[in-house]
Amino acid sequence: MSPVTHLLLGWLIAESSPLVRRERAVVAIAGIAPDADGLGLLIDLATKRSAQATDYWGEWHHVIAHNLPAAVLMAGIAAAVATGGAARRALVAGLASAAFVLHLICDLAGSRGPDGHQYPIAWGWPFTAATVTWDGQWALNAWPNLVVTLVALTVTVALAWRRGRSPLEIVSLRADAAFVAALRRRVPAR
Repeated sequence: MSPVTHLLLGWLIAESSPLVRRERAVVAIAGIAPDADGLGLLIDLATKRSAQATDYWGEWHHVIAHNLPAAVLMAGIAAAVATGGAARRALVAGLASAAFVLHLICDLAGSRGPDGHQYPIAWGWPFTAATVTWDGQWALNAWPNLVVTLVALTVTVALAWRRGRSPLEIVSLRADAAFVAALRRRVPAR
């Protein structure tokens, strides 16, 4: 699925509990964190026409960060970011884990390439080379992914209007406030 979809789904998980801003941010980021292993694409594009062309995206996307050890690492980071005691840390770590694993499940369901290649998930990497695929995996640009994205976007916008915050608060409180204000002007209360 699209990184935008993963971020929105992570945000919706964060919005499911009474978290403070930085806790919501870490849970939402956990929803997109597995795609950090896709950043090799930038190097691939930069070296595409050189004698030292790379294929980091092809070799490492869905491997380095699309696994359970990375999920455990993300849960630890989330627990460290959490405010309060052990119960609060466990809640934030649990929600971050849910967002992270949902990313893996969504990729397992809807990430087939245009050439029909099914992107496997290396759940146990680096401890095992075993991968998981699903023979029903639909294409990345298939209608189910579009539906999931549109539903997540609609719910996110509705919650932003109602609660006065959106995923923009991750990067800028000012941009978030401007977005919510514009949204409320366009769709006033009854």
